Amino acid sequence: MRAVRFDAFRTVPALVEVLAPGCPPRGAVISVHAAGVCRSDWHAWQGHDDSVQLPHIPGHEFAGVVAEVGEEVTGFAVGDRVTAPFILACGRCEQCLAGAPQVCPQQRQPGFDLPGAWAEQVVAVEADHNLVALPEGIDMTLAAGLGCRVGTAHHAVRAQAAVRPGEQVVVFGCGGLGLACVMIALAAGAEVIAVDLSRAALAAAEALGATALATSPEIAERVREVTGGGAHVSLDALGSAATARAAIESLRPRGRHVQVGLLLGEDVDPSLPMGRVIAQELQILGSHGLAVEEYGELLADIAQGRLDLSGTVGRIIDAAELPAAMAAMDRPPTTAGMTVARWA
Repeated sequence: MRAVRFDAFRTVPALVEVLAPGCPPRGAVISVHAAGVCRSDWHAWQGHDDSVQLPHIPGHEFAGVVAEVGEEVTGFAVGDRVTAPFILACGRCEQCLAGAPQVCPQQRQPGFDLPGAWAEQVVAVEADHNLVALPEGIDMTLAAGLGCRVGTAHHAVRAQAAVRPGEQVVVFGCGGLGLACVMIALAAGAEVIAVDLSRAALAAAEALGATALATSPEIAERVREVTGGGAHVSLDALGSAATARAAIESLRPRGRHVQVGLLLGEDVDPSLPMGRVIAQELQILGSHGLAVEEYGELLADIAQGRLDLSGTVGRIIDAAELPAAMAAMDRPPTTAGMTVARWA
């Protein structure tokens, strides 16, 4: 099969021919129709994730059709339209049985410790626990973000932050993940402020219904001013020491901060304003993916028109353009929303 692979960190990947994957007894092989280009893929390519072994096929956001199922799989069949969360859980541990597979200690991740979805086929382990059936009405290009960007945003906004109607929410970073956070917070009835450096990203957030603020050294003070004392909820959807700090400082007393963007590389252990956290009784919450059980609510929001996934996609490319798309992430984005590659 064709796949995009890098043989060394920080060298441009190449489109190559590799052996098609075998199917584990409890797994499934998925023919990839569409795959997302995510900042986490860039981190893997940079060598920021110790689980990545070379040579490596990146990609953890995908939608496709089941090509083969293992002999122990009972819930899916060849031809089913599916996606999967980027966290493939074991389905048997304490966290999985408690309904929290997104923090499964035995989790596997395509594009990180497993070969990824920048290929014509990808393996989903423990298919009965991890695959999600896609309704016919959802286009594969739009569905590619359900496994990470849109799914992660849904969990962050609805489960972790528990955003309520009328609350003020500030989102730092309006790439694909941030725009999904904006969209889902608006659908929850919140007033949303979007913060970014990119004019294109801010324009996209405004088009969704958010108030846009350009990043500045005084951005936290500006957010507190606009919200009349601070946001109820802040989300760092970029993942940097600077945005995490500014997001926390944007909160009103007893506000809730959700760290959604990964803090890796130089930002892995940032200095945060813990004095403010104590004095104002702020909450700091992590958010990691989306539990399979939560996909029902997400898909219902889409089916009933509360979420329009077209607002999360900025550019559609051919799979052959993936190497260039990876290299381009070294530079600030020129378009808003996520980039999706079509394999079929």
